[in-house]
Amino acid sequence: MDTLGTASARQSNRMGTQGRHRAEEDADMTAKQLMNTHPVVLVDTDSIGSAAEQIMSHRYRSLPVVDEDGRFLGILGVGCMLRLVLPKAATMNKGLSDLRYLSSSLEDLRERLNSVVDQPVTACLDKNVPVVHPDTPMLETLLTLYRTKTAVGVVDEATGRLLGMISYFDVGERIMAAEATLEVDLPVARAHPLTGVGLSDSPDPR
Repeated sequence: MDTLGTASARQSNRMGTQGRHRAEEDADMTAKQLMNTHPVVLVDTDSIGSAAEQIMSHRYRSLPVVDEDGRFLGILGVGCMLRLVLPKAATMNKGLSDLRYLSSSLEDLRERLNSVVDQPVTACLDKNVPVVHPDTPMLETLLTLYRTKTAVGVVDEATGRLLGMISYFDVGERIMAAEATLEVDLPVARAHPLTGVGLSDSPDPR
């Protein structure tokens, strides 16, 4: 019959073993386990107007763009949308940096947006964005996410198809849901012969 102290020691050992197994599984985690496999995407034939509606209605910072076969083409972000409504004199190479002498109303900004709403999203596409692959290790994936400052696409290396996206929220949810297991060297417990209460083999701290 197990005494309380012996049972507690065995439970502690089991928890330590489970914690080590979880740590080993986490060490092997890749982008495939982190990604959202059903992201909202834009197709290259979508218009800038429809993309703007998606971004504003759901408050997305960026959206991936794919072709009709699901191949990843790049990212359309809010930065590009903002560039479309700024004066060209400010966004062109070596453009104006001091805009105090330019004036624009909200109606002017809307008019600039209206002039491009029918253009395809490929006109406002960042193609030079880092991607990861399903077997990219977790830490390398997180470093790419950190450096990119936006959601990262998980792309099949052979076909170029978008398999999923990884955002800060996807990673944050996994981290917050993980059980933290702290392994420390605990003194071996022995049961008190009368009460069954576990007593430590370590010296009395008093």
